[in-house]
Amino acid sequence: MALRLGDTVPNFKQASTAGEIDFYEWAGDSWVILFSHPKDFTPVCTTELGEVARLKPEFDKRNVKVLALSVDDVDSHKGWVEDIEETQNVGLNYPILADPDKKVSNLYDMIHPNANDTLTVRSVFIIDPNKKLRLNFTYPASTGRNFDEILRVIDSLQLTDNYSVATPANWKDGDDCVIVPSIKDPEEIKQKFPKGHTELKPYLRMTPQPNK
Repeated sequence: MALRLGDTVPNFKQASTAGEIDFYEWAGDSWVILFSHPKDFTPVCTTELGEVARLKPEFDKRNVKVLALSVDDVDSHKGWVEDIEETQNVGLNYPILADPDKKVSNLYDMIHPNANDTLTVRSVFIIDPNKKLRLNFTYPASTGRNFDEILRVIDSLQLTDNYSVATPANWKDGDDCVIVPSIKDPEEIKQKFPKGHTELKPYLRMTPQPNK
């Protein structure tokens, strides 16, 4: 059964390059990005794993743990890690799950038969500290993932979880936000948005980002 936004993601225990991982225990109170790869020693995925290693301080700042998955075993992963570090000039600083039995791939519906009936598609799952699925991207094999966009989404999710705002098209951290339509009382708006707001339409009200 496919996971949908808001679902509680399933737990699993699986081998990785950092030893066995009990997912819930490993995740703890952090956000998690789980991203899958069709197999080891693939060119686009090699660049992605290197990019995520470079960006790890940005994920750390946001209380986000990163976990990769590939359907090959740990010994194969270790050989791939050597290639990643050599070609991408960065140390791999997060685990890669081994999934030769495709247990996790099937739990998270990462195998799409119309694309390939044996290999995982290139998915990204953003999971919050309550183990709820907050976002799911699926990319074709030919297109490398945009991890700046993934960071942008995390910034939006963490902001909108804590303030009564949504983020508009192409929003980036620091840009103006949208006041959610459910807030209608003018006094409540003044209280929650002391920086003021601009009403473009009764349903479209912009305000400076509340936590800046």
